[in-house]
Amino acid sequence: MTLENREFPRDVAIIGTYPPRQCGIATFTSDVVSALAKAKPDLNILAVPINDREQGYPYGSPVRFEIAERDIDAYRRAADFLNINGVDITVLQHEFGIFGGKAGSHILTFLRELHMPLVSVLHTVLREPDRAQKRVLSEICRLSDRVVVMSHLASDFLTETYEVPKERIAVIPHGIPDVPFVDPNFYKDQFGAAGKVVLLTFGLLSPSKGIENVIEALPKIREKVPD
Repeated sequence: MTLENREFPRDVAIIGTYPPRQCGIATFTSDVVSALAKAKPDLNILAVPINDREQGYPYGSPVRFEIAERDIDAYRRAADFLNINGVDITVLQHEFGIFGGKAGSHILTFLRELHMPLVSVLHTVLREPDRAQKRVLSEICRLSDRVVVMSHLASDFLTETYEVPKERIAVIPHGIPDVPFVDPNFYKDQFGAAGKVVLLTFGLLSPSKGIENVIEALPKIREKVPD
Protein backbone atom coordinates (compact mmCIF):
# COMPACT_ATOMS: atom_id res chain seq x y z
CA MET A 1 0.00 0.00 0.00
CA THR A 2 1.21 3.54 -0.79
CA LEU A 3 -0.08 6.97 0.11
CA GLU A 4 -1.21 7.40 -3.49
CA ASN A 5 -3.66 4.55 -2.93
CA ARG A 6 -7.13 6.07 -2.63
CA GLU A 7 -8.41 3.32 -0.35
CA PHE A 8 -8.53 4.52 3.26
CA PRO A 9 -6.25 2.46 5.54
CA ARG A 10 -7.85 -0.07 7.86
CA ASP A 11 -5.16 -0.27 10.55
CA VAL A 12 -3.33 2.88 11.74
CA ALA A 13 -0.58 3.07 14.34
CA ILE A 14 0.17 6.36 16.08
CA ILE A 15 3.51 6.81 17.82
CA GLY A 16 4.12 9.46 20.48
CA THR A 17 3.37 10.05 24.14
CA TYR A 18 -0.14 9.30 25.41
CA PRO A 19 -2.35 10.07 28.44
CA PRO A 20 -2.26 9.75 31.37
CA ARG A 21 1.32 10.96 30.88
CA GLN A 22 1.33 14.73 31.39
CA CYS A 23 2.71 15.93 28.08
CA GLY A 24 1.44 18.26 25.36
CA ILE A 25 2.18 15.67 22.68
CA ALA A 26 0.19 13.11 24.69
CA THR A 27 -2.86 15.38 24.62
CA PHE A 28 -2.40 16.02 20.90
CA THR A 29 -2.02 12.30 20.15
CA SER A 30 -5.14 11.49 22.14
CA ASP A 31 -7.10 14.16 20.25
CA VAL A 32 -5.91 12.75 16.92
CA VAL A 33 -7.01 9.26 17.96
CA SER A 34 -10.43 10.55 19.01
CA ALA A 35 -10.89 12.53 15.79
CA LEU A 36 -9.93 9.56 13.63
CA ALA A 37 -12.25 7.24 15.55
CA LYS A 38 -15.12 9.70 15.12
CA ALA A 39 -14.45 10.20 11.41
CA LYS A 40 -13.93 6.48 10.66
CA PRO A 41 -15.63 4.29 13.31
CA ASP A 42 -14.46 1.10 11.59
CA LEU A 43 -10.80 2.17 11.74
CA ASN A 44 -8.51 0.03 13.89
CA ILE A 45 -6.22 2.45 15.76
CA LEU A 46 -3.15 1.30 17.67
CA ALA A 47 -1.40 3.78 19.96
CA VAL A 48 2.25 3.10 20.79
CA PRO A 49 3.35 5.46 23.57
CA ILE A 50 6.87 6.36 24.69
CA ASN A 51 7.45 5.89 28.43
CA ASP A 52 9.79 8.19 30.35
CA ARG A 53 9.70 6.05 33.49
CA GLU A 54 10.31 2.38 34.16
CA GLN A 55 6.85 1.58 35.55
CA GLY A 56 5.10 3.11 32.57
CA TYR A 57 1.55 4.45 32.88
CA PRO A 58 -1.91 2.90 33.39
CA TYR A 59 -2.91 3.12 29.75
CA GLY A 60 -6.22 1.96 28.39
CA SER A 61 -7.45 1.40 24.85
CA PRO A 62 -6.11 1.91 22.18
CA VAL A 63 -2.59 1.38 23.56
CA ARG A 64 -1.31 -1.96 22.29
CA PHE A 65 2.46 -1.69 22.76
CA GLU A 66 4.80 0.50 24.81
CA ILE A 67 8.34 1.74 24.20
CA ALA A 68 10.76 2.50 27.03
CA GLU A 69 12.35 5.81 26.04
CA ARG A 70 15.98 4.80 26.57
CA ASP A 71 15.75 1.12 25.50
CA ILE A 72 16.80 1.01 21.84
CA ASP A 73 15.76 -2.65 21.57
CA ALA A 74 12.22 -1.66 22.55
CA TYR A 75 12.05 0.48 19.40
CA ARG A 76 12.98 -2.54 17.28
CA ARG A 77 10.39 -4.71 19.03
CA ALA A 78 7.71 -2.08 18.44
CA ALA A 79 8.49 -2.00 14.72
CA ASP A 80 8.32 -5.81 14.60
CA PHE A 81 4.96 -5.69 16.39
CA LEU A 82 3.48 -3.31 13.81
CA ASN A 83 4.94 -5.23 10.88
CA ILE A 84 3.66 -8.59 12.13
CA ASN A 85 0.19 -7.14 12.75
CA GLY A 86 -0.05 -5.83 9.19
CA VAL A 87 -0.53 -2.18 10.07
CA ASP A 88 -1.37 -0.16 6.94
CA ILE A 89 0.19 3.14 7.93
CA THR A 90 2.18 4.60 10.83
CA VAL A 91 1.85 8.20 12.03
CA LEU A 92 4.73 9.57 14.09
CA GLN A 93 4.22 12.49 16.46
CA HIS A 94 7.72 13.94 16.67
CA GLU A 95 8.99 16.33 19.30
CA PHE A 96 12.55 16.77 20.52
CA GLY A 97 12.95 15.41 24.03
CA ILE A 98 10.52 12.49 24.06
CA PHE A 99 12.70 9.86 22.37
CA GLY A 100 15.92 8.30 23.64
CA GLY A 101 19.39 8.75 22.21
CA LYS A 102 21.22 11.92 21.23
CA ALA A 103 18.65 14.38 19.84
CA GLY A 104 16.10 11.55 20.00
CA SER A 105 18.02 9.33 17.58
CA HIS A 106 16.53 6.07 18.94
CA ILE A 107 13.36 6.73 16.94
CA LEU A 108 15.36 6.23 13.74
CA THR A 109 15.92 2.59 14.74
CA PHE A 110 12.15 2.16 14.85
CA LEU A 111 11.44 3.97 11.59
CA ARG A 112 14.07 2.09 9.57
CA GLU A 113 12.42 -1.23 10.43
CA LEU A 114 8.89 -0.33 9.32
CA HIS A 115 7.34 -2.07 6.31
CA MET A 116 4.48 0.37 5.72
CA PRO A 117 4.06 4.03 4.69
CA LEU A 118 5.04 6.62 7.28
CA VAL A 119 3.57 10.06 7.97
CA SER A 120 5.58 12.20 10.39
CA VAL A 121 3.97 15.13 12.21
CA LEU A 122 6.72 17.53 13.26
CA HIS A 123 5.76 19.62 16.28
CA THR A 124 9.04 21.57 16.33
CA VAL A 125 11.16 22.45 13.30
CA LEU A 126 14.30 24.30 14.33
CA ARG A 127 15.65 26.94 12.00
CA GLU A 128 19.16 26.60 13.45
CA PRO A 129 19.50 23.02 14.73
CA ASP A 130 22.74 21.65 16.09
CA ARG A 131 24.44 18.91 14.09
CA ALA A 132 22.72 16.02 15.90
CA GLN A 133 19.27 17.61 15.68
CA LYS A 134 19.66 18.28 11.96
CA ARG A 135 20.86 14.73 11.30
CA VAL A 136 17.93 13.16 13.14
CA LEU A 137 15.21 15.36 11.66
CA SER A 138 16.67 15.09 8.15
CA GLU A 139 16.63 11.29 8.42
CA ILE A 140 13.05 11.28 9.73
CA CYS A 141 12.01 13.34 6.71
CA ARG A 142 13.91 11.04 4.36
CA LEU A 143 12.16 7.98 5.77
CA SER A 144 8.71 9.61 5.70
CA ASP A 145 6.28 9.40 2.79
CA ARG A 146 4.69 12.65 4.00
CA VAL A 147 5.82 15.25 6.51
CA VAL A 148 3.20 17.35 8.30
CA VAL A 149 3.97 20.73 9.86
CA MET A 150 1.64 23.27 11.46
CA SER A 151 2.77 26.51 9.85
CA HIS A 152 4.07 27.76 6.51
CA LEU A 153 7.16 29.05 8.32
CA ALA A 154 7.97 25.51 9.48
CA SER A 155 7.48 24.33 5.90
CA ASP A 156 9.99 26.95 4.73
CA PHE A 157 12.49 25.78 7.37
CA LEU A 158 12.16 22.20 6.10
CA THR A 159 12.95 23.17 2.53
CA GLU A 160 15.69 25.67 3.35
CA THR A 161 17.49 23.99 6.27
CA TYR A 162 16.68 20.30 5.78
CA GLU A 163 16.29 20.25 1.96
CA VAL A 164 12.93 18.44 2.07
CA PRO A 165 11.05 18.63 -1.27
CA LYS A 166 7.95 20.82 -0.97
CA GLU A 167 5.74 18.20 -2.59
CA ARG A 168 6.32 15.90 0.40
CA ILE A 169 5.27 18.53 2.96
CA ALA A 170 1.70 19.14 4.11
CA VAL A 171 0.75 22.16 6.22
CA ILE A 172 -2.08 21.39 8.67
CA PRO A 173 -2.56 24.15 11.28
CA HIS A 174 -2.64 23.08 14.91
CA GLY A 175 -6.28 22.51 15.85
CA ILE A 176 -8.15 23.58 18.97
CA PRO A 177 -11.32 22.22 20.59
CA ASP A 178 -14.51 23.69 19.14
CA VAL A 179 -15.94 25.55 22.14
CA PRO A 180 -18.56 28.30 22.27
CA PHE A 181 -17.34 31.88 22.51
CA VAL A 182 -17.52 33.42 25.97
CA ASP A 183 -16.90 37.10 26.68
CA PRO A 184 -13.35 37.19 28.15
CA ASN A 185 -14.48 39.77 30.72
CA PHE A 186 -16.36 36.96 32.46
CA TYR A 187 -13.02 35.31 33.30
CA LYS A 188 -11.11 38.53 33.83
CA ASP A 189 -13.51 39.47 36.63
CA GLN A 190 -12.72 36.20 38.42
CA PHE A 191 -9.00 37.02 38.51
CA GLY A 192 -9.27 40.73 39.24
CA ALA A 193 -8.04 41.58 35.75
CA ALA A 194 -11.08 43.49 34.48
CA GLY A 195 -10.11 46.22 32.01
CA LYS A 196 -6.55 44.95 31.71
CA VAL A 197 -4.60 43.29 28.92
CA VAL A 198 -3.89 39.64 29.70
CA LEU A 199 -1.06 37.60 28.22
CA LEU A 200 -1.89 33.96 27.55
CA THR A 201 0.19 30.92 26.67
CA PHE A 202 -0.78 27.29 26.23
CA GLY A 203 0.62 23.84 26.90
CA LEU A 204 2.54 22.46 29.86
CA LEU A 205 5.26 24.45 31.58
CA SER A 206 8.88 23.46 30.94
CA PRO A 207 12.26 25.24 31.16
CA SER A 208 12.71 25.22 27.37
CA LYS A 209 9.68 27.45 26.69
CA GLY A 210 11.18 30.68 28.06
CA ILE A 211 8.23 31.49 30.33
CA GLU A 212 10.67 32.76 32.97
CA ASN A 213 12.00 35.32 30.49
CA VAL A 214 8.52 36.80 30.05
CA ILE A 215 7.99 36.94 33.82
CA GLU A 216 11.33 38.72 34.32
CA ALA A 217 10.45 41.21 31.57
CA LEU A 218 6.98 42.07 32.89
CA PRO A 219 8.03 44.91 35.26
CA LYS A 220 9.66 46.79 32.37
CA ILE A 221 6.69 46.02 30.13
CA ARG A 222 4.30 47.46 32.73
CA GLU A 223 6.33 50.68 32.85
CA LYS A 224 5.40 51.25 29.20
CA VAL A 225 2.01 49.49 29.21
CA PRO A 226 0.45 50.13 32.64
CA ASP A 227 -2.77 48.18 31.90
